[in-house]
Amino acid sequence: MKSQSFEQLIVWQKAHSYVLAIYKITKQYPKEELFCLVNQMRRAAASITANIAEGYAKISSKDKLRFYNISQGSLEETRNFIILSKDLGYITLQDKEQLGIQAAEISRLLNAYCIALLKNVSPPTT
Repeated sequence: MKSQSFEQLIVWQKAHSYVLAIYKITKQYPKEELFCLVNQMRRAAASITANIAEGYAKISSKDKLRFYNISQGSLEETRNFIILSKDLGYITLQDKEQLGIQAAEISRLLNAYCIALLKNVSPPTT
């Protein structure tokens, strides 16, 4: 059954939980990081779900694929910031690993969506 809203997509639901976790964990960061690392992490995390939602609304598979690919890039950006956060001592190893598990699951789902779309994209004709 086709979903009626991006909110019904499992990948969006998992990504939304991840965004909430990023927002929660960054509340404990030092104040001097508020306009640097915290801002960058939150924006990258929110971009994951925003691009899934925007891609969902697109009609063509190519457009959908482009937005899901941007979402994947934003996910990787947050993974980088999580590693940096651990190395700077802002989060625990357990937090890093838990967020990593969530990110890996979202990445697998995004890849599956992209592969499905690629199978439906017709090669260009010239």
